[in-house]
Amino acid sequence: MDIEQLLYQFYNDGKIDLPPELSLYQLCEMLYQGSAEMGTGDLHQMRYWDFSVSREGTPVDFTREEMITRIKAVGARLQQTGQPGDRVAILAANSPEYIFSFMGALYADQTPVPLYDPNEPGHDEQLRAVMADCGAKTVLTNNAGAKAVREFFAEVPKPERPRIMVVDSLPDSLADSWTPPEEREDIDPLDEVAFLQYTSGSTRLPAGVVLTNRAILTNVLQIYDAAELKMPLRLSTWLPMHHDMGIILTVFVTIMGIEFELMNPRDFIQQPKRWTDQLTFREGDEDQFVYTVVPNFALDLAARYAAPENAEDYDFSQVDGIIIGSEPVTRAAVKSFEETFGPSKLDPQVLRPSYGLAEATLIVSTPQTEERPLFSFFDREKVGEGQIVEVAEGDAAGIAFASNGQAVPDLVLAVVDPSTGNEVPEGTIGELWIHGDNVAAGYEGREEETKQTFQNTLGERLAEGSTVPEDTPKDGWLATGDLVSFYRGHLYITGRVKDLIVIAGRNHYPQDIEATVMEASDHVRSDSVAAFAVPGEDVEKLVLLVERVEGADPAGDALAEDAIRGAVSSKHGISPEDVRFYAPNEIARSSSGKIARQVNRKKYLANG
Repeated sequence: MDIEQLLYQFYNDGKIDLPPELSLYQLCEMLYQGSAEMGTGDLHQMRYWDFSVSREGTPVDFTREEMITRIKAVGARLQQTGQPGDRVAILAANSPEYIFSFMGALYADQTPVPLYDPNEPGHDEQLRAVMADCGAKTVLTNNAGAKAVREFFAEVPKPERPRIMVVDSLPDSLADSWTPPEEREDIDPLDEVAFLQYTSGSTRLPAGVVLTNRAILTNVLQIYDAAELKMPLRLSTWLPMHHDMGIILTVFVTIMGIEFELMNPRDFIQQPKRWTDQLTFREGDEDQFVYTVVPNFALDLAARYAAPENAEDYDFSQVDGIIIGSEPVTRAAVKSFEETFGPSKLDPQVLRPSYGLAEATLIVSTPQTEERPLFSFFDREKVGEGQIVEVAEGDAAGIAFASNGQAVPDLVLAVVDPSTGNEVPEGTIGELWIHGDNVAAGYEGREEETKQTFQNTLGERLAEGSTVPEDTPKDGWLATGDLVSFYRGHLYITGRVKDLIVIAGRNHYPQDIEATVMEASDHVRSDSVAAFAVPGEDVEKLVLLVERVEGADPAGDALAEDAIRGAVSSKHGISPEDVRFYAPNEIARSSSGKIARQVNRKKYLANG
């Protein structure tokens, strides 16, 4: 089946127009039946790389038909043990079983809740909060995670314990007993809840983002159009599947019957070459385009630890898209990746720094011009004052910001003064508000937070230069909490409203200070610094939490601290009140691996 032709039937006069009976399950089954009729169900679809036995890894392959059989087996068992609308938690590492569990829940008309690898430490508190919040009656896992799952729930009173289902123990024959879900009379399938995506919880307890079929399918079409995806494609991913980028990517390619390769995040981190090997040209790739989506730190790791001895060791000529998201994109990481793999036929234009958030399903903006990747240099002091003033590269007063491109199609962006909701002109920093069908329905069970985040009213539009079409509703705007500015047609993210550091009346962006700290000393571990402000006697004070590089001697802390204090004072005009050093991975992070500044601040204030 021609995927491009299929997707474009969901447009009307250039606008996304989805039929009310459409759902993720319905689309997947329709495409599968079409491939079965064409005799293409036995084509290869997924390769999972298992590195638990050998460093080289063992490939585990599935055809399209085998995947749908496993999905229906899970769906059938859930139909036997539960009811439509039941919440189903998934606790497993990246694996085929994770996909079968998620899609199986959809096939049973139940609501999947993608959660963590139960064998990974540090998630117990969040998991208890999520399980209490979502009310899942069933937990899906696999044999690799079953022991850890049972141990976790052993402390829960038996009557309150969820049913634990080990999906790779279910026989394929169960698929024969699966029956198509009945449509509800009170709501169109398009507007039914597809799944709950719990936020990473870096500033609060995790909140369940309610994502509908409409929101997900809309954003998939927006991404397809904005990123100009070419078919046939092969996707390589190691993103954690409890994260919005990881789960939506794998669900999209699974539904569409697109070929993809999957592995665990830790397998990439242990040996980044495992990922770059998947991007290189291989026999049969002549007419196939390769895509991947990664956070910024992956570029740095790959450049450092997967660099080829000879340029010919890799051939990135078929790589058509590397979408970079989840965290701020740094010029240093992008430049290092370009310089390392450019001689191996990497086209720099395939690198797309992009912006998104779970509340808008996945991606909000991505570069859609030939200016990519684009970095601009803005005056640091002016940024602190809320204005964008471009300076020359190399200017000591400048700081590099990545362009996150332009809004995806059928999505309206506005930069507003967060205190009034009034639109601000280009070059002024404000809060990003968005309006479109890819926006989630709200937060599960949190009416006040839903109102504050998803139900904002836009104030005055700009008389000239507004980014908001006149026919856009004034109500129903999503306030992202991100500080941004438009400049020369590009969106730049400057920080978070809640993370902004204000000392002596001047604004400082934590990621800017953190970058200075990382550059100040080789003693500092990359992407492992937390900068935040705490109350002082007269003005707020700057605190820096710093992880040492692996194997570093704590005796070197004093010398590194001197370098850090000097660099921060010189570049930012402030002196840190406290600089504390930690071993690797001791600083609190969100479930997606980002430094959790607000969590660290609370711990610091509580413990002194």
